[in-house]
Amino acid sequence: MFEDMHWLFIFLEVMAALFIFIIGLAVLVIIIVFMLDITQTKSAIRRNYPVVGHFRYYFEHLGEFFRQYFFAMDREEMPFNRAQRSWAYRAAKNVDNTIAFGSSRDLSPPGTVLFVNCPFPTLGKDAVEPVPVTIGPHTDKPYTTPSLFNISGMSYGAISKPAVLALSKGARMAGCWMNTGEGGLSPYHLEGGADIVFQIGTAKNGVRDLEGNLNDDRIREVAAHDAVKMFEIKLSQGAKPGKGGILPGGKVTKEIANIRGIPEGSDAISPNRHTDINSNTDLLDVIERIRNVSGKPVGFKTVIGAYGWLDNLFIEIKERGVESAPDFITVDSADGGTGAAPMPLMDDVGLPLRESLPLLIDKLNEHGLRDRIKVISSGKLITPTDVAWALCMGADFITSARGFMFALGCIQALQCNKNTCPTGITTHNKKLQKGLNPENKAIRVMNYAKNMVKEVGIIAHSCGVKSPRQLKRFHARVVTENGLSVALNELHPDVQPAN
Repeated sequence: MFEDMHWLFIFLEVMAALFIFIIGLAVLVIIIVFMLDITQTKSAIRRNYPVVGHFRYYFEHLGEFFRQYFFAMDREEMPFNRAQRSWAYRAAKNVDNTIAFGSSRDLSPPGTVLFVNCPFPTLGKDAVEPVPVTIGPHTDKPYTTPSLFNISGMSYGAISKPAVLALSKGARMAGCWMNTGEGGLSPYHLEGGADIVFQIGTAKNGVRDLEGNLNDDRIREVAAHDAVKMFEIKLSQGAKPGKGGILPGGKVTKEIANIRGIPEGSDAISPNRHTDINSNTDLLDVIERIRNVSGKPVGFKTVIGAYGWLDNLFIEIKERGVESAPDFITVDSADGGTGAAPMPLMDDVGLPLRESLPLLIDKLNEHGLRDRIKVISSGKLITPTDVAWALCMGADFITSARGFMFALGCIQALQCNKNTCPTGITTHNKKLQKGLNPENKAIRVMNYAKNMVKEVGIIAHSCGVKSPRQLKRFHARVVTENGLSVALNELHPDVQPAN
Protein backbone atom coordinates (compact mmCIF):
# COMPACT_ATOMS: atom_id res chain seq x y z
CA MET A 1 0.00 0.00 0.00
CA PHE A 2 2.77 2.41 0.99
CA GLU A 3 4.59 1.53 -2.23
CA ASP A 4 1.50 2.38 -4.27
CA MET A 5 1.21 5.71 -2.46
CA HIS A 6 4.86 6.39 -3.19
CA TRP A 7 4.33 6.02 -6.95
CA LEU A 8 1.16 8.10 -6.75
CA PHE A 9 3.10 10.96 -5.16
CA ILE A 10 5.79 10.69 -7.82
CA PHE A 11 3.10 10.79 -10.55
CA LEU A 12 1.49 13.85 -8.99
CA GLU A 13 4.83 15.58 -8.70
CA VAL A 14 5.59 14.88 -12.36
CA MET A 15 2.15 16.16 -13.44
CA ALA A 16 2.58 19.28 -11.33
CA ALA A 17 6.00 19.92 -12.84
CA LEU A 18 4.58 19.36 -16.32
CA PHE A 19 1.71 21.73 -15.59
CA ILE A 20 4.10 24.41 -14.32
CA PHE A 21 6.27 23.89 -17.42
CA ILE A 22 3.27 24.30 -19.74
CA ILE A 23 2.10 27.41 -17.91
CA GLY A 24 5.61 28.83 -18.01
CA LEU A 25 5.94 28.05 -21.71
CA ALA A 26 2.57 29.68 -22.39
CA VAL A 27 3.60 32.78 -20.47
CA LEU A 28 6.90 32.89 -22.38
CA VAL A 29 5.07 32.61 -25.71
CA ILE A 30 2.67 35.39 -24.69
CA ILE A 31 5.59 37.62 -23.71
CA ILE A 32 7.34 36.94 -27.03
CA VAL A 33 4.16 37.60 -29.04
CA PHE A 34 3.55 40.73 -26.93
CA MET A 35 7.01 42.07 -27.70
CA LEU A 36 6.71 41.22 -31.40
CA ASP A 37 3.30 42.88 -31.63
CA ILE A 38 4.23 46.17 -29.95
CA THR A 39 7.43 46.51 -32.00
CA GLN A 40 6.00 45.66 -35.43
CA THR A 41 4.57 48.44 -37.60
CA LYS A 42 2.46 46.57 -40.16
CA SER A 43 -0.72 46.03 -38.13
CA ALA A 44 -2.27 48.82 -36.06
CA ILE A 45 -4.61 46.39 -34.29
CA ARG A 46 -1.77 44.15 -33.08
CA ARG A 47 0.38 47.14 -32.10
CA ASN A 48 -2.41 48.74 -30.06
CA TYR A 49 -3.81 45.49 -28.70
CA PRO A 50 -0.88 43.06 -28.48
CA VAL A 51 -1.67 39.33 -28.23
CA VAL A 52 -5.48 39.72 -28.12
CA GLY A 53 -5.40 41.44 -31.50
CA HIS A 54 -4.63 38.07 -33.08
CA PHE A 55 -8.10 36.84 -32.17
CA ARG A 56 -9.60 39.31 -34.65
CA TYR A 57 -8.25 37.33 -37.58
CA TYR A 58 -9.32 34.02 -36.07
CA PHE A 59 -12.87 35.24 -35.43
CA GLU A 60 -13.01 36.78 -38.89
CA HIS A 61 -12.15 33.38 -40.35
CA LEU A 62 -14.70 31.60 -38.15
CA GLY A 63 -17.32 34.10 -39.25
CA GLU A 64 -17.39 32.55 -42.74
CA PHE A 65 -18.62 29.29 -41.25
CA PHE A 66 -20.90 30.70 -38.53
CA ARG A 67 -22.73 32.90 -41.04
CA GLN A 68 -23.30 29.93 -43.31
CA TYR A 69 -24.65 27.54 -40.70
CA PHE A 70 -26.21 29.70 -37.98
CA PHE A 71 -27.07 33.22 -39.11
CA ALA A 72 -27.77 33.49 -42.84
CA MET A 73 -31.32 32.85 -44.08
CA ASP A 74 -31.98 30.27 -46.79
CA ARG A 75 -31.77 32.76 -49.66
CA GLU A 76 -29.28 35.35 -48.37
CA GLU A 77 -25.77 34.03 -48.98
CA MET A 78 -23.43 34.71 -51.88
CA PRO A 79 -22.27 33.42 -54.26
CA PHE A 80 -24.79 30.60 -53.66
CA ASN A 81 -27.43 30.60 -50.96
CA ARG A 82 -28.48 27.66 -48.82
CA ALA A 83 -31.59 26.92 -50.92
CA GLN A 84 -29.50 26.60 -54.09
CA ARG A 85 -26.87 24.43 -52.42
CA SER A 86 -29.50 22.25 -50.79
CA TRP A 87 -31.14 21.54 -54.13
CA ALA A 88 -27.79 20.57 -55.62
CA TYR A 89 -26.93 18.33 -52.65
CA ARG A 90 -30.28 16.54 -52.73
CA ALA A 91 -30.11 16.09 -56.50
CA ALA A 92 -26.60 14.63 -56.20
CA LYS A 93 -27.70 12.23 -53.47
CA ASN A 94 -30.82 11.33 -55.48
CA VAL A 95 -33.08 11.90 -52.48
CA ASP A 96 -36.50 13.52 -52.28
CA ASN A 97 -36.21 17.07 -53.63
CA THR A 98 -39.71 18.23 -52.77
CA ILE A 99 -40.47 21.01 -50.29
CA ALA A 100 -43.49 21.69 -48.07
CA PHE A 101 -45.84 24.47 -46.99
CA GLY A 102 -44.78 27.01 -49.61
CA SER A 103 -41.79 28.59 -51.29
CA SER A 104 -39.30 30.66 -49.30
CA ARG A 105 -38.41 32.54 -52.47
CA ASP A 106 -39.52 36.17 -52.68
CA LEU A 107 -41.12 36.57 -56.12
CA SER A 108 -41.25 40.38 -56.06
CA PRO A 109 -37.61 41.53 -56.65
CA PRO A 110 -36.92 42.87 -60.16
CA GLY A 111 -35.23 40.26 -62.33
CA THR A 112 -37.08 37.30 -60.82
CA VAL A 113 -37.87 34.74 -63.54
CA LEU A 114 -41.32 33.18 -63.67
CA PHE A 115 -42.24 30.40 -66.09
CA VAL A 116 -45.72 30.51 -67.61
CA ASN A 117 -47.57 27.28 -67.11
CA CYS A 118 -49.83 25.94 -69.86
CA PRO A 119 -53.50 25.14 -69.09
CA PHE A 120 -52.92 21.77 -70.77
CA PRO A 121 -49.39 20.65 -69.76
CA THR A 122 -47.54 17.87 -71.52
CA LEU A 123 -48.49 14.42 -70.30
CA GLY A 124 -45.68 12.21 -69.07
CA LYS A 125 -46.38 9.68 -71.82
CA ASP A 126 -45.92 12.41 -74.46
CA ALA A 127 -42.63 13.76 -73.10
CA VAL A 128 -39.48 13.13 -75.13
CA GLU A 129 -35.78 13.12 -74.25
CA PRO A 130 -33.56 15.99 -75.48
CA VAL A 131 -32.79 15.48 -79.15
CA PRO A 132 -29.18 15.11 -80.35
CA VAL A 133 -27.48 18.28 -81.57
CA THR A 134 -24.52 18.28 -83.97
CA ILE A 135 -21.58 20.64 -83.42
CA GLY A 136 -19.11 21.23 -86.25
CA PRO A 137 -20.92 19.85 -89.31
CA HIS A 138 -18.06 21.02 -91.55
CA THR A 139 -15.36 19.11 -89.66
CA ASP A 140 -14.00 15.64 -90.32
CA LYS A 141 -15.36 14.43 -86.97
CA PRO A 142 -18.49 16.35 -85.96
CA TYR A 143 -19.69 15.90 -82.39
CA THR A 144 -23.32 14.85 -82.01
CA THR A 145 -24.77 14.62 -78.52
CA PRO A 146 -28.17 14.93 -76.84
CA SER A 147 -26.48 16.09 -73.62
CA LEU A 148 -28.15 19.18 -72.23
CA PHE A 149 -26.21 19.86 -69.03
CA ASN A 150 -22.43 19.42 -68.95
CA ILE A 151 -19.34 19.99 -66.81
CA SER A 152 -17.60 23.31 -67.35
CA GLY A 153 -13.84 23.87 -67.33
CA MET A 154 -12.00 22.91 -64.14
CA SER A 155 -8.29 22.26 -64.55
CA TYR A 156 -6.42 19.37 -63.02
CA GLY A 157 -4.28 21.37 -60.65
CA ALA A 158 -7.05 23.73 -59.69
CA ILE A 159 -8.97 20.62 -58.61
CA SER A 160 -7.54 17.37 -57.26
CA LYS A 161 -6.95 13.97 -58.83
CA PRO A 162 -9.89 12.27 -57.06
CA ALA A 163 -12.14 15.18 -58.08
CA VAL A 164 -11.16 14.84 -61.75
CA LEU A 165 -11.68 11.07 -61.61
CA ALA A 166 -15.10 11.45 -60.00
CA LEU A 167 -16.21 14.07 -62.53
CA SER A 168 -15.01 12.04 -65.50
CA LYS A 169 -16.62 8.80 -64.34
CA GLY A 170 -19.82 10.59 -63.39
CA ALA A 171 -19.98 12.38 -66.75
CA ARG A 172 -19.61 9.06 -68.57
CA MET A 173 -22.45 7.52 -66.57
CA ALA A 174 -24.65 10.58 -67.10
CA GLY A 175 -23.85 10.81 -70.82
CA CYS A 176 -22.55 14.38 -70.65
CA TRP A 177 -19.23 15.95 -71.55
CA MET A 178 -16.44 17.28 -69.34
CA ASN A 179 -14.28 20.32 -70.09
CA THR A 180 -10.61 19.98 -69.09
CA GLY A 181 -10.14 23.63 -68.15
CA GLU A 182 -6.92 25.31 -69.25
CA GLY A 183 -4.64 22.93 -67.33
CA GLY A 184 -4.26 20.38 -70.13
CA LEU A 185 -5.37 16.77 -70.54
CA SER A 186 -4.48 14.57 -67.57
CA PRO A 187 -4.62 10.75 -67.45
CA TYR A 188 -7.50 11.08 -64.99
CA HIS A 189 -9.71 12.86 -67.51
CA LEU A 190 -9.27 9.89 -69.82
CA GLU A 191 -9.48 7.22 -67.14
CA GLY A 192 -13.08 8.07 -66.32
CA GLY A 193 -14.21 7.52 -69.90
CA ALA A 194 -16.18 10.75 -70.40
CA ASP A 195 -16.44 12.77 -73.59
CA ILE A 196 -13.84 15.53 -73.31
CA VAL A 197 -13.75 19.15 -74.46
CA PHE A 198 -10.11 20.23 -74.47
CA GLN A 199 -9.73 23.83 -73.45
CA ILE A 200 -6.83 25.87 -74.79
CA GLY A 201 -6.07 28.67 -72.36
CA THR A 202 -3.80 31.61 -72.95
CA ALA A 203 -0.75 29.61 -71.80
CA LYS A 204 -1.71 26.82 -74.23
CA ASN A 205 -0.99 24.15 -71.62
CA GLY A 206 -0.82 20.70 -73.17
CA VAL A 207 -0.58 21.90 -76.79
CA ARG A 208 2.44 24.21 -76.56
CA ASP A 209 6.11 24.03 -77.38
CA LEU A 210 8.81 24.94 -74.89
CA GLU A 211 8.43 28.64 -75.75
CA GLY A 212 4.69 28.60 -75.12
CA ASN A 213 3.64 28.69 -78.78
CA LEU A 214 0.82 26.59 -80.23
CA ASN A 215 2.26 23.32 -81.51
CA ASP A 216 0.54 21.28 -84.25
CA ASP A 217 2.12 17.99 -83.18
CA ARG A 218 0.81 18.41 -79.64
CA ILE A 219 -2.65 19.22 -81.03
CA ARG A 220 -2.55 15.96 -83.03
CA GLU A 221 -1.53 14.02 -79.92
CA VAL A 222 -4.51 15.35 -78.01
CA ALA A 223 -6.91 14.90 -80.93
CA ALA A 224 -5.77 11.28 -81.35
CA HIS A 225 -7.74 10.41 -78.21
CA ASP A 226 -11.23 9.38 -79.28
CA ALA A 227 -12.56 10.77 -76.00
CA VAL A 228 -11.55 14.31 -77.02
CA LYS A 229 -14.53 15.56 -78.99
CA MET A 230 -13.93 19.31 -79.31
CA PHE A 231 -11.41 22.09 -78.71
CA GLU A 232 -12.34 25.31 -76.91
CA ILE A 233 -10.14 28.41 -77.12
CA LYS A 234 -10.56 30.34 -73.87
CA LEU A 235 -10.45 34.05 -74.62
CA SER A 236 -11.78 34.95 -71.17
CA GLN A 237 -13.87 33.64 -68.29
CA GLY A 238 -16.48 35.24 -66.09
CA ALA A 239 -14.57 35.57 -62.86
CA LYS A 240 -11.55 37.25 -64.44
CA PRO A 241 -12.10 38.73 -67.91
CA GLY A 242 -8.83 40.20 -69.10
CA LYS A 243 -6.78 38.07 -66.70
CA GLY A 244 -5.08 34.74 -67.27
CA GLY A 245 -5.44 31.65 -65.14
CA ILE A 246 -3.84 31.65 -61.70
CA LEU A 247 -2.64 28.41 -60.09
CA PRO A 248 -0.74 29.04 -56.84
CA GLY A 249 2.69 27.43 -56.67
CA GLY A 250 1.61 25.27 -53.73
CA LYS A 251 -0.63 23.38 -56.12
CA VAL A 252 1.96 22.94 -58.90
CA THR A 253 3.18 19.41 -58.19
CA LYS A 254 5.70 17.57 -60.33
CA GLU A 255 2.93 15.76 -62.18
CA ILE A 256 0.98 18.94 -62.88
CA ALA A 257 4.15 20.68 -64.02
CA ASN A 258 4.82 17.86 -66.51
CA ILE A 259 1.27 17.97 -67.88
CA ARG A 260 1.36 21.73 -68.31
CA GLY A 261 5.04 22.16 -69.21
CA ILE A 262 5.81 24.61 -66.40
CA PRO A 263 8.29 24.70 -63.47
CA GLU A 264 7.34 22.68 -60.41
CA GLY A 265 6.31 24.71 -57.35
CA SER A 266 6.11 28.04 -59.18
CA ASP A 267 2.93 30.08 -59.57
CA ALA A 268 1.34 29.25 -62.92
CA ILE A 269 0.09 32.59 -64.21
CA SER A 270 -1.16 32.55 -67.79
CA PRO A 271 -0.99 35.64 -70.03
CA ASN A 272 -4.07 37.83 -69.85
CA ARG A 273 -4.83 36.94 -73.47
CA HIS A 274 -3.51 34.80 -76.32
CA THR A 275 -0.39 36.57 -77.54
CA ASP A 276 -0.96 35.29 -81.09
CA ILE A 277 -4.60 36.47 -81.30
CA ASN A 278 -4.67 40.23 -81.81
CA SER A 279 -7.81 40.59 -83.94
CA ASN A 280 -10.88 38.82 -85.26
CA THR A 281 -8.81 37.78 -88.26
CA ASP A 282 -6.25 36.13 -86.00
CA LEU A 283 -9.00 34.42 -84.00
CA LEU A 284 -10.60 32.91 -87.10
CA ASP A 285 -7.19 31.88 -88.43
CA VAL A 286 -6.33 30.04 -85.18
CA ILE A 287 -9.75 28.35 -85.15
CA GLU A 288 -9.21 27.17 -88.71
CA ARG A 289 -5.69 25.97 -87.93
CA ILE A 290 -6.76 23.87 -84.94
CA ARG A 291 -9.76 22.51 -86.85
CA ASN A 292 -7.61 21.48 -89.82
CA VAL A 293 -4.97 19.85 -87.63
CA SER A 294 -7.37 18.06 -85.28
CA GLY A 295 -10.28 17.36 -87.62
CA LYS A 296 -12.64 18.17 -84.75
CA PRO A 297 -15.02 21.03 -83.87
CA VAL A 298 -13.41 24.19 -82.51
CA GLY A 299 -15.02 27.13 -80.73
CA PHE A 300 -14.17 29.75 -78.17
CA LYS A 301 -15.21 30.82 -74.68
CA THR A 302 -15.65 34.45 -73.77
CA VAL A 303 -17.22 36.99 -71.46
CA ILE A 304 -19.07 39.55 -73.55
CA GLY A 305 -18.32 43.18 -72.87
CA ALA A 306 -17.83 45.41 -75.91
CA TYR A 307 -20.95 45.18 -78.07
CA GLY A 308 -19.44 46.16 -81.40
CA TRP A 309 -17.00 43.28 -81.32
CA LEU A 310 -19.68 40.69 -82.11
CA ASP A 311 -20.91 42.62 -85.15
CA ASN A 312 -17.37 42.96 -86.50
CA LEU A 313 -16.64 39.27 -85.90
CA PHE A 314 -19.80 38.05 -87.59
CA ILE A 315 -19.35 40.40 -90.55
CA GLU A 316 -15.86 39.00 -91.13
CA ILE A 317 -17.16 35.43 -90.87
CA LYS A 318 -19.72 36.10 -93.60
CA GLU A 319 -17.03 37.68 -95.79
CA ARG A 320 -14.80 34.62 -95.38
CA GLY A 321 -17.63 32.10 -95.66
CA VAL A 322 -19.73 30.37 -93.00
CA GLU A 323 -17.33 27.42 -92.95
CA SER A 324 -14.79 29.72 -91.27
CA ALA A 325 -17.09 30.33 -88.31
CA PRO A 326 -16.38 28.87 -84.88
CA ASP A 327 -18.40 25.72 -84.41
CA PHE A 328 -19.62 26.97 -81.05
CA ILE A 329 -19.37 29.94 -78.71
CA THR A 330 -19.36 29.46 -74.95
CA VAL A 331 -20.66 32.62 -73.30
CA ASP A 332 -19.68 33.01 -69.65
CA SER A 333 -21.31 35.28 -67.10
CA ALA A 334 -19.57 38.03 -65.18
CA ASP A 335 -20.59 36.21 -62.00
CA GLY A 336 -18.76 33.05 -63.04
CA GLY A 337 -16.44 31.34 -60.60
CA THR A 338 -12.78 30.43 -60.27
CA GLY A 339 -10.33 29.27 -57.65
CA ALA A 340 -8.30 32.48 -57.64
CA ALA A 341 -8.93 35.89 -59.20
CA PRO A 342 -8.44 39.58 -58.39
CA MET A 343 -11.49 40.96 -56.58
CA PRO A 344 -12.02 43.96 -58.96
CA LEU A 345 -12.28 41.62 -61.95
CA MET A 346 -14.50 39.13 -60.14
CA ASP A 347 -16.84 41.85 -58.89
CA ASP A 348 -16.94 44.56 -61.50
CA VAL A 349 -15.92 43.56 -65.05
CA GLY A 350 -17.96 41.94 -67.80
CA LEU A 351 -21.66 41.50 -68.50
CA PRO A 352 -23.83 39.08 -66.51
CA LEU A 353 -25.43 36.24 -68.44
CA ARG A 354 -28.91 37.79 -68.15
CA GLU A 355 -27.70 40.44 -70.58
CA SER A 356 -24.97 38.74 -72.59
CA LEU A 357 -26.76 35.51 -73.56
CA PRO A 358 -29.74 37.17 -75.29
CA LEU A 359 -27.33 39.68 -76.84
CA LEU A 360 -25.26 36.88 -78.38
CA ILE A 361 -28.31 34.95 -79.60
CA ASP A 362 -29.81 38.09 -81.17
CA LYS A 363 -26.57 39.01 -82.91
CA LEU A 364 -26.25 35.51 -84.35
CA ASN A 365 -29.83 35.73 -85.64
CA GLU A 366 -29.24 39.21 -87.06
CA HIS A 367 -26.24 37.99 -89.05
CA GLY A 368 -27.86 34.73 -90.15
CA LEU A 369 -25.37 32.55 -88.25
CA ARG A 370 -27.59 31.04 -85.57
CA ASP A 371 -27.87 27.61 -87.22
CA ARG A 372 -24.15 27.48 -87.99
CA ILE A 373 -22.81 28.41 -84.53
CA LYS A 374 -24.04 26.54 -81.46
CA VAL A 375 -24.25 28.41 -78.17
CA ILE A 376 -23.08 27.02 -74.83
CA SER A 377 -24.21 28.97 -71.77
CA SER A 378 -22.08 29.05 -68.63
CA GLY A 379 -21.98 30.97 -65.35
CA LYS A 380 -23.79 30.30 -62.06
CA LEU A 381 -26.38 27.96 -63.60
CA ILE A 382 -26.79 25.30 -60.92
CA THR A 383 -30.56 24.84 -60.51
CA PRO A 384 -33.35 23.83 -62.93
CA THR A 385 -34.70 27.40 -62.94
CA ASP A 386 -31.35 28.78 -64.12
CA VAL A 387 -30.95 26.14 -66.82
CA ALA A 388 -34.53 26.45 -68.08
CA TRP A 389 -34.10 30.23 -68.33
CA ALA A 390 -30.95 29.79 -70.46
CA LEU A 391 -32.83 27.40 -72.76
CA CYS A 392 -35.68 29.91 -73.09
CA MET A 393 -33.14 32.54 -74.14
CA GLY A 394 -31.82 30.26 -76.89
CA ALA A 395 -28.83 28.33 -75.53
CA ASP A 396 -28.15 24.93 -77.10
CA PHE A 397 -26.17 23.58 -74.15
CA ILE A 398 -25.50 24.57 -70.55
CA THR A 399 -22.31 23.96 -68.59
CA SER A 400 -21.64 24.32 -64.88
CA ALA A 401 -18.53 24.01 -62.73
CA ARG A 402 -19.63 25.02 -59.26
CA GLY A 403 -22.83 22.99 -59.47
CA PHE A 404 -20.77 19.86 -60.01
CA MET A 405 -18.47 20.92 -57.20
CA PHE A 406 -21.50 20.86 -54.91
CA ALA A 407 -22.26 17.39 -56.27
CA LEU A 408 -18.74 16.39 -55.19
CA GLY A 409 -19.43 17.69 -51.68
CA CYS A 410 -18.21 21.32 -51.80
CA ILE A 411 -19.43 23.23 -48.73
CA GLN A 412 -18.57 26.72 -50.07
CA ALA A 413 -15.75 27.05 -47.55
CA LEU A 414 -14.06 29.62 -49.85
CA GLN A 415 -10.66 27.91 -49.52
CA CYS A 416 -10.18 27.15 -53.24
CA ASN A 417 -7.07 29.30 -53.59
CA LYS A 418 -5.30 28.11 -50.41
CA ASN A 419 -4.74 24.36 -50.93
CA THR A 420 -6.74 23.81 -47.73
CA CYS A 421 -10.11 22.74 -49.17
CA PRO A 422 -11.74 20.68 -46.38
CA THR A 423 -13.60 18.44 -48.84
CA GLY A 424 -10.53 17.46 -50.92
CA ILE A 425 -11.82 19.01 -54.15
CA THR A 426 -9.39 21.89 -54.67
CA THR A 427 -6.39 20.70 -52.69
CA HIS A 428 -3.39 18.45 -53.30
CA ASN A 429 -3.01 17.69 -49.61
CA LYS A 430 -3.29 13.88 -49.46
CA LYS A 431 -4.82 13.96 -45.99
CA LEU A 432 -7.62 16.20 -47.20
CA GLN A 433 -8.08 14.28 -50.47
CA LYS A 434 -8.72 10.98 -48.70
CA GLY A 435 -12.27 12.04 -47.83
CA LEU A 436 -13.19 12.26 -51.52
CA ASN A 437 -13.92 8.78 -52.84
CA PRO A 438 -14.07 8.92 -56.67
CA GLU A 439 -16.35 5.91 -57.02
CA ASN A 440 -18.93 7.26 -54.59
CA LYS A 441 -18.75 10.83 -55.81
CA ALA A 442 -19.03 9.76 -59.46
CA ILE A 443 -22.49 8.43 -58.68
CA ARG A 444 -23.42 11.78 -57.18
CA VAL A 445 -22.12 13.59 -60.26
CA MET A 446 -24.29 11.33 -62.42
CA ASN A 447 -27.32 11.87 -60.18
CA TYR A 448 -26.89 15.63 -60.24
CA ALA A 449 -26.71 15.78 -64.04
CA LYS A 450 -29.65 13.42 -64.54
CA ASN A 451 -31.86 15.09 -61.94
CA MET A 452 -31.08 18.46 -63.48
CA VAL A 453 -32.33 17.31 -66.88
CA LYS A 454 -35.33 15.63 -65.26
CA GLU A 455 -36.46 18.73 -63.37
CA VAL A 456 -35.81 21.08 -66.30
CA GLY A 457 -38.09 18.68 -68.15
CA ILE A 458 -40.73 19.16 -65.44
CA ILE A 459 -40.63 22.92 -66.06
CA ALA A 460 -40.81 22.36 -69.82
CA HIS A 461 -43.80 20.02 -69.51
CA SER A 462 -45.59 22.53 -67.28
CA CYS A 463 -45.07 25.10 -70.03
CA GLY A 464 -46.68 22.74 -72.54
CA VAL A 465 -43.65 21.54 -74.56
CA LYS A 466 -42.43 17.97 -74.86
CA SER A 467 -38.69 18.53 -74.38
CA PRO A 468 -36.49 21.16 -72.68
CA ARG A 469 -34.89 22.40 -75.90
CA GLN A 470 -38.36 23.41 -77.14
CA LEU A 471 -38.56 26.15 -74.50
CA LYS A 472 -38.79 29.64 -76.03
CA ARG A 473 -38.67 33.19 -74.70
CA PHE A 474 -42.46 33.45 -74.47
CA HIS A 475 -42.43 30.58 -71.97
CA ALA A 476 -40.95 32.82 -69.24
CA ARG A 477 -41.50 36.25 -67.74
CA VAL A 478 -39.30 38.50 -65.65
CA VAL A 479 -40.38 40.82 -62.83
CA THR A 480 -39.75 44.52 -63.55
CA GLU A 481 -39.25 47.56 -61.33
CA ASN A 482 -43.00 48.20 -60.95
CA GLY A 483 -43.53 44.73 -59.50
CA LEU A 484 -45.25 43.39 -62.60
CA SER A 485 -43.71 40.84 -64.96
CA VAL A 486 -43.07 41.10 -68.67
CA ALA A 487 -42.58 38.25 -71.14
CA LEU A 488 -38.99 37.56 -72.14
CA ASN A 489 -39.91 37.82 -75.80
CA GLU A 490 -41.21 41.37 -75.13
CA LEU A 491 -38.13 42.31 -73.15
CA HIS A 492 -35.86 40.68 -75.77
CA PRO A 493 -37.82 40.56 -79.05
CA ASP A 494 -36.74 37.88 -81.51
CA VAL A 495 -34.38 39.29 -84.12
CA GLN A 496 -34.70 38.41 -87.77
CA PRO A 497 -31.70 38.18 -90.14
CA ALA A 498 -30.70 41.47 -91.73
CA ASN A 499 -31.15 41.72 -95.48
